[in-house]
This record gives sequence, C-alpha cells and structure tokens, in this order.
Amino acid sequence: MEELIERKKSIEEVNLMPPLVWAYIGDSVYELYIRTKLVNATKLNPHRLHIESIKYVKASAQAETLTKIYDKLTEEEQEIVRRSRNAENHHLPKNATNADYMYSTAFEGLVGYLYLTKQDKRLKEILELD
Repeated sequence: MEELIERKKSIEEVNLMPPLVWAYIGDSVYELYIRTKLVNATKLNPHRLHIESIKYVKASAQAETLTKIYDKLTEEEQEIVRRSRNAENHHLPKNATNADYMYSTAFEGLVGYLYLTKQDKRLKEILELD
C-alpha cells in the first residue's frame, strides 16, 4: 500500500532538523495512534473517546511511558530522546510540571524522528511496548 502522506526528507535532512520539529510531528503521530487504538478497541462516543485519549497523550502520561520504555531503546534512540529533552523550548506547560513536559517532548521527539525517517516497524514496536 502506498504511503498516505509522502515523507520526502532524507535521514540526513531529518538529523539536521531541530528536535522540536521532531516533537511537533511526533505529537500528531502519537495522538493519531492513540485515537485509532481507542476507536478500534471501544464503542465510545466522540466525547468519551476524547476523554480517554487525554489519559494517554497528556504530558505526565507520555513522560511515564518514556520512563517505562527507555531501557529498551537503542543507543541511537536514547540520543534522540536526550536531544529532544534538552531542546530549548520557551513554552511553559499549563497542566504539567517542567520535568514532565521535557520528558513528554522527548517522547514525542522520538516518535517524530522514527516517523520522519520511515522507521515504521520500530515505531510500531515502541508504541506497543507500553
């Protein structure tokens, strides 16, 4: 099956992107993953789907997920996490601690990096670890 959305950047180009760009796309990829998983597994109405999805995509939940899976990541993936976590972000979290926000950004950065570099098999493995 052809890709739904063509990912045109080379690995070299993705490596040169700021980690917050990885996190930007990773946020969307992860939210779509969670929403799809909930739609497939439940018969909830849209409002309940939204309430359930927030439990997974909020900063504290993503930070906890990263903590659980970190030791199962490769050295390269851990470096992506480190770069994403340390990215300078001027956004102040509204409903999260600074630490949770940094680690959720790191998780989103990893998801986005794997997505942009077309490492779909590994991305699926990581999303299914938790």
